[in-house]
Amino acid sequence: MQRLRALHPWLGRLPPWGLVLLIWAGSRLLTTTLLATLFAVATRLDWPFASYRSDPNFFTFSGSWDSSFYRQIALHGYPSELPTDAAGQVEPNAWAFLPVFPWLVRGVSAVTALDFYVAGTLVAIAFGVGAALMLYRLLAPRVGEHCALWAVALFCFGPLSFILQVAYAESLFLFLVFASLGLMLSKRYLLMIPLAVVAAFTRPGVLALSLALAILLVLRWRERDRFAWRERWSIVVAGLAIAAAGLAWPLVAGAVTGASDAYLDTELSWWTGFVGRVEFVPLTPWFLMAGQYLGVAGTVLVLVLVAGFGWWLSRRALHPLRPEIVAYSASYGLYLVAVFLPQQSLFRLLLPLAPLLGDPAIARSKPLRRGLLAVSVALQPVAIVLLWFVGYP
Repeated sequence: MQRLRALHPWLGRLPPWGLVLLIWAGSRLLTTTLLATLFAVATRLDWPFASYRSDPNFFTFSGSWDSSFYRQIALHGYPSELPTDAAGQVEPNAWAFLPVFPWLVRGVSAVTALDFYVAGTLVAIAFGVGAALMLYRLLAPRVGEHCALWAVALFCFGPLSFILQVAYAESLFLFLVFASLGLMLSKRYLLMIPLAVVAAFTRPGVLALSLALAILLVLRWRERDRFAWRERWSIVVAGLAIAAAGLAWPLVAGAVTGASDAYLDTELSWWTGFVGRVEFVPLTPWFLMAGQYLGVAGTVLVLVLVAGFGWWLSRRALHPLRPEIVAYSASYGLYLVAVFLPQQSLFRLLLPLAPLLGDPAIARSKPLRRGLLAVSVALQPVAIVLLWFVGYP
């Protein structure tokens, strides 16, 4: 980043947040160019893809896949009856998607008279900027400006970074989570509640914040002389409030549809193409998926991945990120292993672990950071083709 500042005198006068905006702008220029080029090629060659084809344009293309469900929620709300197939099994439906993003986009559309997909893209971009700024603000006090800026660069230019500017809820969720983590680091636990509650109705995964607070409480309890009771109760209240919000959506779906398992059955309907109709058992989805396709080797692979992630989090190099960021990362990793069936969406769901890009070992190694950035940029068009044309991200 020192070399970036040396490119032109005015770069040297930019504050850190200005460099973050510059990195974001450069990444959006690249990603938009890739998306627009592939959209033009696909349209010219009449490739099939998942956008709203009655009016094919770049913004409807940016509203492919899950965005169609967000549009349905914004325009028509949620179904009062779950759709089922001939065998009575629940089919994929809008209850798998949370309401904050589509309602926000609907509000923007109402105020600006913009189409849903145009408004959704603009909302995603705005909160993508916010997420990048929050990521820098989260990391800089812990690991320094140099390391934090490299983390932002890897976040903005990552293989899945195109998801931060399409009509998905990711950028909004990341902004809320990074802001909540920043409040956790500054010990303003009660202020986390409104942000985390909104995040809980934006996208699944906010329970990781609640578990991170529980871990932090245990760790801080060992520092009794410096751990005031007011702070203890703030952590407890925030953790319980966030946990309640994170568990609320299945209850809402059950109350509206009259089916207590409405949300779970809806989520499982997406699993059928990979593992068939199965019962949900926590902590087994990864083993189920790996065993289905790789047998015993798949089980071993999952254990190796879990052990490798645990080793990464336990490394001394991550001490500047301890304990809050490491506790959150461990909690979010546990959440993914506990409830998520690993398939192509896994790459998108790893984005909330972006604070780990602040690992000082990355910024200290010039070959590593340059290699990661180069690989990330090279994988962007591959990810767009595979996850925006062939399959959903």
